[in-house]
Amino acid sequence: MRVTIHSEHPFSTPDQDRDKARRLRGRLGGAVTLATTGVGLERVGLTVSSLMVAPGEPAHVLALLDPDSDFAEALVETRVAVIQLLEWKHRNLADAFAGLFPAPGGVFKLAEWTSTQWGPKLADASAWCGVRLAATEPVTVGWSLVVDTVVEEIQLLAEAQPLIHRRGRYLKPDET
Repeated sequence: MRVTIHSEHPFSTPDQDRDKARRLRGRLGGAVTLATTGVGLERVGLTVSSLMVAPGEPAHVLALLDPDSDFAEALVETRVAVIQLLEWKHRNLADAFAGLFPAPGGVFKLAEWTSTQWGPKLADASAWCGVRLAATEPVTVGWSLVVDTVVEEIQLLAEAQPLIHRRGRYLKPDET
């Protein structure tokens, strides 16, 4: 018996059958982030690749979230979150929070976390910010929930290898 390894996912929808707006967004690419909120057993998180930082006083982070996700519901309830940039070494963690990778015992068992006033922070995150929902409530646009948050704190450390997502797959920094 021979085993063949394909470069594409065997169950993915063919390009011509995919939503064109999602395909356009996928070509933009960008750093993968993980948004988390909650305390103790109420911690939740979501891998987010569609967000924008709007500089200013104060700075804002705008994100597109799955409106049916546990994270979106918890964010509206807690009003705060940690947004952390992931690195290449975190790719399995990113997939686990996206529901694509198994996480026996739960996703928060896959890494070390530090508590902040905005929620759990990945202990080895090279860059993160603590955010609070802006005065405007999240709105549904297309299939996403648009969330506007105000940045209350930013921490930036040296980054080794940022986790980049483009066209449905992760790229090593030297492949971009």
